[in-house]
Amino acid sequence: MIERAGAGPLRRMVVLRHAKSAWPLDVADHERPLAPRGRRDAPAAGRALAEADCLPDLALCSTAVRARRTWELVAAEWGTPPPVRYDRRLYAASPAGLLTVVHEVSAEVETLLLIGHNPGLEELVLALAGDGLDDSLERVRTKFPTSAIAVLSWYGTTWQALTPGTALLTSVTVPRGAKN
Repeated sequence: MIERAGAGPLRRMVVLRHAKSAWPLDVADHERPLAPRGRRDAPAAGRALAEADCLPDLALCSTAVRARRTWELVAAEWGTPPPVRYDRRLYAASPAGLLTVVHEVSAEVETLLLIGHNPGLEELVLALAGDGLDDSLERVRTKFPTSAIAVLSWYGTTWQALTPGTALLTSVTVPRGAKN
């Protein structure tokens, strides 16, 4: 278990892989839209975060169309969405690149939502989690599918203190929207 070392408030990083995307011909990867399933699953992810009382103070989102649209559909499920920052560095980023962006977050933010892509997100979750509840680590190791949500908790005064092995993976969910 991750122990509190008197190092500040409890912080949470919610890691959300973008919803299922489409693969239209002659569309650059960065510009790919959501598939019908993605348009159903993203709102379900927003509802799941609200039901888990896991709404963020800030969202960091990749600039890719599928990530931006995921954010829009997730946030539409909340009464008052938090501010969002779109950051090109989150597109196809490595775990180290993702962590660089996270380290820039203001200390006032206690719950952060990070929306991006695999394999970077999955690798980041596994790197940061020193431990996990139930079978959460094994679930991420097995598969971190589209619309998957991982919640990492840790204590720290700043986001720069979040380093590999310092967080507890408290939950992993994969919300799915109902087919019409």
